[in-house]
Amino acid sequence: MPEGDTIFRAARTLHQALAGRVVTRFETALAPLAAVDVSTPIAGRRVERVLSAGKHLIIDFSDGLHLRTHMRMNGSWHIYRLDERWRRPRRDMRIVITTDAFVAVGFNIPVAEFLDVRGLERQEDLRRIGPDLLGHFDPDEAFRRIRARGDAEIANVLLNQRVIAGIGNVFKSEILFVCNVNPFDRVETLPDATLREIIRVSEKLLRVNVREGEPAQRRTTGSLDRSRPLWVYQRHGDTCRRCRTPIEYGKQGSDARGTYWCPRCQKPAPS
Repeated sequence: MPEGDTIFRAARTLHQALAGRVVTRFETALAPLAAVDVSTPIAGRRVERVLSAGKHLIIDFSDGLHLRTHMRMNGSWHIYRLDERWRRPRRDMRIVITTDAFVAVGFNIPVAEFLDVRGLERQEDLRRIGPDLLGHFDPDEAFRRIRARGDAEIANVLLNQRVIAGIGNVFKSEILFVCNVNPFDRVETLPDATLREIIRVSEKLLRVNVREGEPAQRRTTGSLDRSRPLWVYQRHGDTCRRCRTPIEYGKQGSDARGTYWCPRCQKPAPS
């Protein structure tokens, strides 16, 4: 599933290409969108802005219409010039937004809905979303929500978008390594200072990875060496970049999400 930095970058790119332009053509292969009866067709509306909210991407059109999409595992947005060939087959197309200069194509997007202003405010997933690491982030509220999950393993809590928004599987493992926290530690075993450090590092790593001009390759080590972008993610069996201990891998939570960690750098907290 795309993580918060990926969605933020996608929203920024779409905004730069579409904002202020009038939609000349709208097409969708998603029945729920096609069935919506909007008072004014999408074509003819202006794209006001595109923004991210955690792992949601929202396109604001004129006259108070909003398109919310969620990528889940395989969805993505592409931007093309009008005469440019798509890099994905048309069978994967779900949404097309055409303007006078660019075409935005949503491929394999499983979740999409039109919302008016009131619907956007009441949309359940957005209404209950946790503090957004790439939005107007509130670290104190994030701390409160994490601390409230006392009996849960910290790695699972970081993935809960209703606790803190934007972290996915890659950042989960990387953040906990940087903080020397074992992913299987229960929240109740971690001191306040440790939780606040996790929150600080979470915001820092995500924001570093969306800075203008930064390469698209996700990096958490701070190294410019393309062969050393991450500390532990997908490095099962390789040696830790700090202590040379082999990186371990395990599955966590009801969804059996993969976790990577160094058993020496990330020793379990005292219970």
